[in-house]
Amino acid sequence: MERLDAFVAAALMDTQVGGESVLASIRIAVLPIAKVFTMCFLGFLMASKYVNILPANGRKLLNGLVFSLLLPCLIFSQLGQAITLQKMIQWWFIPMNVVLTAISGSLIGFIVATIVRPPYPFFKFTIIHIGIGNIGNVPLVLIAALCRDQNNPFGDSETCSTDGTAYISFGQWVGAIILYTYVFNMLAPPPEGTFDIDELNLPTRNPLGGAPSVTNTAPEKVPLLTQTEAPLNPDPVKKGKAREILEYLYEKLKLKQILQPPIIASILAMGLGVVPFFKKLIFTPDAPLFFFTDSCIILGEAMIPCILLALGGNLVNGPGSSKLGVKTTSAIIFGRLVLVPPTGLGTVMLADKLGFLPAGDKMFRFVLLLQHTMPTSVLSGAVANLRGCGREAAAVLFWVHIFAILSMAGWITLYLNILF
Repeated sequence: MERLDAFVAAALMDTQVGGESVLASIRIAVLPIAKVFTMCFLGFLMASKYVNILPANGRKLLNGLVFSLLLPCLIFSQLGQAITLQKMIQWWFIPMNVVLTAISGSLIGFIVATIVRPPYPFFKFTIIHIGIGNIGNVPLVLIAALCRDQNNPFGDSETCSTDGTAYISFGQWVGAIILYTYVFNMLAPPPEGTFDIDELNLPTRNPLGGAPSVTNTAPEKVPLLTQTEAPLNPDPVKKGKAREILEYLYEKLKLKQILQPPIIASILAMGLGVVPFFKKLIFTPDAPLFFFTDSCIILGEAMIPCILLALGGNLVNGPGSSKLGVKTTSAIIFGRLVLVPPTGLGTVMLADKLGFLPAGDKMFRFVLLLQHTMPTSVLSGAVANLRGCGREAAAVLFWVHIFAILSMAGWITLYLNILF
């Protein structure tokens, strides 16, 4: 009995030479997931019919508040405090890793979709929902939950949180570009003009090239089916050449979709944080304008609980109706949560061997690994809803996030054992 007690005590204690023990690593990995699950469950409870103080309209407003104010404040304060010109040069692999994540994930998605053969027209849909992970909200939540623990392996809680948030925020602008260009085009409706190809009341085109005949004129479907010529500008005053070029680029590159509040906050934080004058003016504790940064820090701290309450509330309706079927949905879950992370682990380890990563920065490596491990991006579900396949995206997001609770705990345990 004494030997058993001694063994358990030794397993739970940190070893002097080998870093974290297996049981300690499991504890550190599981606790953040448990915190996330608890807050999501409270959101689910608040949105249920038994309590009903977080209805659909309330969740929509809460999501808007998080996206438009709380998340930008968190990014601006944390990234602005941590970034310098030297660090920006050192962190070049973070946006590169986001691109590699999308490429490797999409290749795995293509292989899985080729084998599974999802129902028409969801082949590209399957590729996207395997290939594009959540590189923003969920990693921020995990880092915050992990760093709050005083026994976390990354050291000081404040430094852990600041560095982790800065690393994650630094890659978000690349993720937004991928989302509103690559994902937006991949989720385009099929030639029939709609994903509901088995319904009778379909919008149809005039074969002679006339105006389309639309029997279902829902606002969200009409732009996907009609391509009207832009009216000629009646204003006789000629626009400047530079202005015409800028307007053309603005429309073609979809800058309105890309320049969302979190991305603007990232750009401002990087632009101001790398200039010593502005850093001393805004971001240092004794700066004249630090009150603004401090206000952003206070608001940013509310982002984590708000987004988890909203996410839990969104699961109250279940997966809903989906045409994907069990086989395709299971393949997406397996591909995203099981097949993609090993590829990311290999990519990060190779980059480390080649000297692309800052020496000795384990949080940097941990964030890179998390970018390959997260469930399907919630924002890709928003794009899917815009493109007309929102029901299927909601079903995939529901099941992927349910199973991600288990998969993330396992992968984080492995990563911590590799890093420490």
